[in-house]
Amino acid sequence: MIDIQRINSQSEDFKLLVKQLDEELTIRDGDDHPFYDQFNKLDSIKHTVVAYDDENTAVGCGAIKQFEAGVMEVKRMFVPLEQRGKGIAGKILKELEIWALELGNTKCILETGIKQPEAISLYKKSGYRFIDNYGQYAGVENSVCFKKLLQKT
Repeated sequence: MIDIQRINSQSEDFKLLVKQLDEELTIRDGDDHPFYDQFNKLDSIKHTVVAYDDENTAVGCGAIKQFEAGVMEVKRMFVPLEQRGKGIAGKILKELEIWALELGNTKCILETGIKQPEAISLYKKSGYRFIDNYGQYAGVENSVCFKKLLQKT
């Protein structure tokens, strides 16, 4: 059983998972990592979640950040390698979408890297559609951007 808890970016579990995420992205992104890293500072992210397993171990995280009126940007999605393939990321993403709706938003957008095929697959499977790269990612060849219209269930 996975328990998704809404927290803030100062949570030690969240910060530990983000550290692991950044270590993985440093390798995947290579020389491009400093460019992406500048847009992921935790002090600007207020709505975060951590997934816990039955043993109360943190097994994944994600966040949303207001991009513009009615639009939340999904940020800092991560599940450690040994926990992947269990549906955790999909549960985290669903909770973030519910939270975005509760906050009065109608859409989620996100950016991921072309070197992250697992993430691209998750977003496509979760109903996200490709869009032109937005904002700071416009013209960045290694970025892929998505959006999803949110609906109350």
